[in-house]
Amino acid sequence: MTNTLAIILGIFIIGFIALDIFVIEADVLLFLARKFVALTEYLAFWR
Repeated sequence: MTNTLAIILGIFIIGFIALDIFVIEADVLLFLARKFVALTEYLAFWR
């Protein structure tokens, strides 16, 4: 990955998070956080 691509990807991710917090009121971030917790609990079961 080149530096330019990494910077563009980082700006895109930060922009998405800012858009989610200010416009959608963090609904997507909460959804993804809950799904991540469920995934880690599922993976811990198979350990």
